[in-house]
Amino acid sequence: MNEENIKKMDFEQALKSLEMVVNELEDENISLEDAMEKFEQGIKFSSYCLKKLNEAEKKIEELTRSEDGKLIARELRIKED
Repeated sequence: MNEENIKKMDFEQALKSLEMVVNELEDENISLEDAMEKFEQGIKFSSYCLKKLNEAEKKIEELTRSEDGKLIARELRIKED
């Protein structure tokens, strides 16, 4: 699968595809060539999933209460390593 097709997936689809690749790689009867191809696909799915998680993390908002008791949504500041 090429990167353009992967970019059209949502996170859950990409994660499921990554899980399928891992299962295929765990098969003892897979040839070296097939294993290398699957490994490359797995790296693409993994990178895409990580990117989506990072994007989601940046959008997380923290709900807090103001002094008068109203809920306020503000961007959660996350320290980056």
